[in-house]
Amino acid sequence: MQRVVVLALDGVIPFELSVPDRIFRAAGPGLYEVLTCSLDGAPVRTDADFSIAVEHSMEIIATADILVVPPSEWFGDVTGPDRLPPALLSALTLLRPGARVASICISTFVLAAAGLLDGRPATTHWARAAHFSRCFPQVRLAPEVLFVDDGDVLTSAGAAAGVDLCLHIVRQDHGSDIANRAARNCVVPPWREGGQAQYIERPVPLPGDSGTAPAREWALANLGLPLHLDDLAARANMSRRTFTRRFREEVGLSPGQWLTTQRVELARHLLESTDLPVDTIASRAGFGTSASLRQHLNAACGVSPHTYRRTFSTRSRAARTP
Repeated sequence: MQRVVVLALDGVIPFELSVPDRIFRAAGPGLYEVLTCSLDGAPVRTDADFSIAVEHSMEIIATADILVVPPSEWFGDVTGPDRLPPALLSALTLLRPGARVASICISTFVLAAAGLLDGRPATTHWARAAHFSRCFPQVRLAPEVLFVDDGDVLTSAGAAAGVDLCLHIVRQDHGSDIANRAARNCVVPPWREGGQAQYIERPVPLPGDSGTAPAREWALANLGLPLHLDDLAARANMSRRTFTRRFREEVGLSPGQWLTTQRVELARHLLESTDLPVDTIASRAGFGTSASLRQHLNAACGVSPHTYRRTFSTRSRAARTP
């Protein structure tokens, strides 16, 4: 069981504060313990019309496997370490080696001011991205993506992207089936790729316009086939150029990026839930060869198909359970 500590600071936004507890507990019993703390263990004022009581002070951060920092109303005004309360800087130094720290929304400002993002990739809410870049030019900001996983430091964009980030952590720790179960329990989308763009001024579809949805639905049912851009465009009754533009507007990814993501997800599911040979899984997922599957899975997860199956296969776990 991993211990998740959520650090609540004055002015905390209630929705984002609740996300880690809701997602990690929904993953199932025995996987995560979620504890909430403030700097001194005292009640915390939220940005709504109520305060919350917590059970722990910042000392518990030293026991965390994962520290999550939800946003507070004043974080966007942080421009450097001098704008952080000394107690907060002290709290962040309590993180033990190997622990992960995750920020939601504008909490990226806090991690950057504390020096945790120097030279590293990160993201934040799109509306604060330009200001963030001016304040912290040493951070490699990706201003449009939903979240960034840089190993022991993870950052996410506004509000619901915190849900995506927590589900991503569950998926990395325990596989797609567990993450999908958590998503179903919370009635949220099970998967939005971190590289997907934030929803920034996306055009509203015209009445009766189904956009690229029919083509995506057909592609998901036929991932094992060779899928060409012209075929997908024809399914949507669009030209290649119009389809590509509309697809990116609606999904935030190019058709090719989206297809690769869906194929990787199918391959992960098959590795977790079946005993099919890797060559067969590569074919069913549309990668053609095991070498191609290995390349794409390694890019997405950092492991080979055999290692992924050994780690996440529900059949393997069942066989190991006495």
